[in-house]
Amino acid sequence: MIVINARFLTQPVTGVQRYAEQISLALKRLRDDVVFVAPHDIHSHHIAGVLQARCIGRHRGHLWEQLDLPRYLRQQGNPLLVSLCSTSPVFYANQIATHHDITYVRFPHTYSWKFRVAYRLMTPILLSRIRTLLTPSEFSKGEISRFYKIDPQRILTLPNAVTEHFVPNPAAQVERPYLLAVSSPSAHKNFARMIQAFLSLRGQPDLQLHIVGSTNGLFAEPDLQRLASRDPRIRFLGRLDDQELLDQYQGATAFVFPSLYEGFGIPPLEAQACGCPVLAAKAASIPEVLRDSALYFDPLDVGQMAAAMQRILHDPALRQSLRRQGLANAARFSWQRSAQRLSQHIDNLQAAHARPGKTANGSNK
Repeated sequence: MIVINARFLTQPVTGVQRYAEQISLALKRLRDDVVFVAPHDIHSHHIAGVLQARCIGRHRGHLWEQLDLPRYLRQQGNPLLVSLCSTSPVFYANQIATHHDITYVRFPHTYSWKFRVAYRLMTPILLSRIRTLLTPSEFSKGEISRFYKIDPQRILTLPNAVTEHFVPNPAAQVERPYLLAVSSPSAHKNFARMIQAFLSLRGQPDLQLHIVGSTNGLFAEPDLQRLASRDPRIRFLGRLDDQELLDQYQGATAFVFPSLYEGFGIPPLEAQACGCPVLAAKAASIPEVLRDSALYFDPLDVGQMAAAMQRILHDPALRQSLRRQGLANAARFSWQRSAQRLSQHIDNLQAAHARPGKTANGSNK
């Protein structure tokens, strides 16, 4: 039996939860020995039903993960646990855990001091005990390995992908052209510079900027609303469901991804899968994920960002080229292939555990 930590079913869906959800669904199709366990306060009931998730314990949130889940695992004989979100039982050794990036180290002001302290204290303990760490990019693998001084051989790169829901719609019609950005308003997402670049554009009176994502984060980038209030063409759309988001991707003239730091970055890949040209920051993991399928800019240079916007708006041949390259790039990634890679790794760990002279975490006695 392989136990999957399905606490993500109780959380709103952001990139981290999407990763856990889609890998879990693919694993469910690949294997008949996986059991999904979650607290009782499930949010994603449909996904829970598909996974046939079992609700255990009496706590919620971190208490469930640190108390109820390890207790359940002990009762089951300490099977291999796979935790696909960013948190997991810190002291459970027979585990594959996930760490998407170290944004809380590189951009600490994006997070509360409690969050930063908790991660800085708990993550080294977790990494010292688990059998394998999952992360979505080679960039994050290097960052985590260097910062926490963990052997990169213990880190498995398992990329994100996009769901089949995100497809092109050549017939999409919009009343007014718009550039699109999708993310939280956290400081490292760099939306203030993006808005400044948009405001500097000339000769685009009908062009809008649509920003999708939560607008009330405690550690949101300062002055976003003040900047946006200078021009009614800037529209904050809040959180959207998948169909609404699909409509935004399909109708956009281009997608803008100005982030300073990403462990992977799903939104530009979703945009590409919908046939939307992508403008992206040349930073962190973004060039690794997008390769030559995007028009890059320096995320710290507002003028360069604005120039990229101008170029994509006035060059239809470039837009068409980036659409073709973007579709090909998005096709490089697959939840099924990522899950197959994880499934093979699980088999390897199980085989190593079965060999004489090995402990629960795979080391020699």
